[in-house]
Amino acid sequence: MEDEEAEAVLRTVGRQIKMWRDAAGLRQSELGTAIGYGEEMVSSVERGRRIPKPDFLDKADEVLGAGGKLSSMREDVERARYPKKVRDLAKLEEEAVELGSYANHYVHGLLQTPEYTKALFTMRRPSYTEDEIDRHVSARMARKRIFERVPRPILTFVQEEVTLRRPIGGRMVLRQQLEHLLELAVLRQVEFQVMPTDREDHAGMGGPIRLLKLQDGKTVAHEEGQTYSRLISDPREVQPVEMRYGIIRSQALTPQESLAFIKNALGEET
Repeated sequence: MEDEEAEAVLRTVGRQIKMWRDAAGLRQSELGTAIGYGEEMVSSVERGRRIPKPDFLDKADEVLGAGGKLSSMREDVERARYPKKVRDLAKLEEEAVELGSYANHYVHGLLQTPEYTKALFTMRRPSYTEDEIDRHVSARMARKRIFERVPRPILTFVQEEVTLRRPIGGRMVLRQQLEHLLELAVLRQVEFQVMPTDREDHAGMGGPIRLLKLQDGKTVAHEEGQTYSRLISDPREVQPVEMRYGIIRSQALTPQESLAFIKNALGEET
């Protein structure tokens, strides 16, 4: 666990499961057999060491006769699955009426396929466990709800050309990712642009950019590095970021040119 809030949720859920299991007179191994999980998994969940899946909670609720009390914890547990910085970012995205992003190392998280995301987290060093990888993938995919939100926020993305050519996860994963970009890029609330590698003048050499305009009219910037994540709310610091992002968009291909670029890149993968 990466934060006290998530740890507290999982400890509470674990105690509740143990309480209902004891009341039912079942050992951990017996509960595991009844719900299709191993004894070690049951033990880890009860100690707050593992995050139970919704299926685990629903089956435990039924077997232990908890009357929906364990199943009702699904939403809290689902939020606890996500790292704190992801939960905080997701909250901001839920409040945003406009989001702008420039990405230069890999495809922006909101645009990724599950396979692409998993490949990114699998190659991380030091390496994640399988549970940690699943947790991060689930968190990132949950943020994609922003595309379905009503009213629709305006979403603009600028991707470096290299991010659309680097075969993260292999050629098939890249092909699926490019196809997914085509699907998202034609949505009415989305503006997608490509920054070609051959540009001599480039305002984004300082690194990736993420801007969020909130419902109250305030604009914030989010900055992230290998070892830190920082929210910038001071208008004096946000303004230069907004200016750079505007210049980046003017230097990139137009949305129509960018669509053609993706189609060409996709053709090269066939």
